[in-house]
Amino acid sequence: MTSDLSRRRLLFGGAALSAGVLLAGCTSNEQTPTAAQTKDAATGANSEPGKKVTIGFSAPAADHGWIAAITNNAKAQAGAYSDVELKSVEAGADAAAQRAALSTLISQKPDVIVLLPHDGKELNAFGLEAMKAGIPVVNLDRAFPDARAYRLQIKGDNYGMGVAAATYIAEQLKAKGVSNPVIGEIPGIDSLELTQERSKGFADTLNSFGLKVANRRPAEFTADSGQQAATGLFQALPKIDALWNHDDDQGIGVLAAVNQANRKEFFMVGGAGSKKAMEDIAADKTVLKATVTYSPSMASSAISLARLIGQGKGMSDLVELQVPKEIVLSSETITKENAGNYLKLGF
Repeated sequence: MTSDLSRRRLLFGGAALSAGVLLAGCTSNEQTPTAAQTKDAATGANSEPGKKVTIGFSAPAADHGWIAAITNNAKAQAGAYSDVELKSVEAGADAAAQRAALSTLISQKPDVIVLLPHDGKELNAFGLEAMKAGIPVVNLDRAFPDARAYRLQIKGDNYGMGVAAATYIAEQLKAKGVSNPVIGEIPGIDSLELTQERSKGFADTLNSFGLKVANRRPAEFTADSGQQAATGLFQALPKIDALWNHDDDQGIGVLAAVNQANRKEFFMVGGAGSKKAMEDIAADKTVLKATVTYSPSMASSAISLARLIGQGKGMSDLVELQVPKEIVLSSETITKENAGNYLKLGF
């Protein structure tokens, strides 16, 4: 399930946009699609070296496991192509510093720029400048408000994360025969639009099952803040049936609070899909029973799609001859049963 906005966009599952599928599922833009062309795409012909493409790249400093994985995935994906040169520029400590570094990048005239901005609103002007200069921009995750500021926007589905988490919780509670359940929520930074979207998806979906959140304690996407938020939540709720923690990094602190308070009467769902969370889910020895994805593999996909844009190519699974304008990755639910399939995408 996804938000109404996501339904109006082209939806791809995170795993479906992995490197292998993108390599095998792309085709040239130089002719009308034919049976022969489809065959070429199916055999991965588009993965063969083509026109040299220089991709500029910038992402915030790795102060979070997910952010670190974004940069690592982008560099690894670029390294898989002999026809791609990646030019990374430092993002700096804030949007202004990243803007200065990106201005230098424009002067180097790369073929495409892939950018995870500190703040999409503050760097919207950069996107407009680059596009005006004839450099396509692939906006990653943090959206520019102006559609003219990017050639492609690829992001996770924040609303869909809430939908997926609430659906799993509601179905598990129903299977356990729990009536009038007490449900807790530990979001990330409340002022961020992404957090608000996640919470809305969660609340909307719980409401559709006749359920609601009993107590909500925001954290800050860190282990320390997760522990503090969970401690406050446990003090407010003597009994809990289910808990959604939005972020697996801050979930390390939440689990520490669980052990400290010896509160194990409930089950928990995480968010984003860290490797540690997947391993805990597979081992099935903690209250963490599932996590909903917001995979940094989107950076790998962004590089692959930037390469196609730079080479004037499209995707064979689409009738259209160009890469789409927007892609929203669906949020998938990882449980003990399928955790092994997702470990390679964990951060």
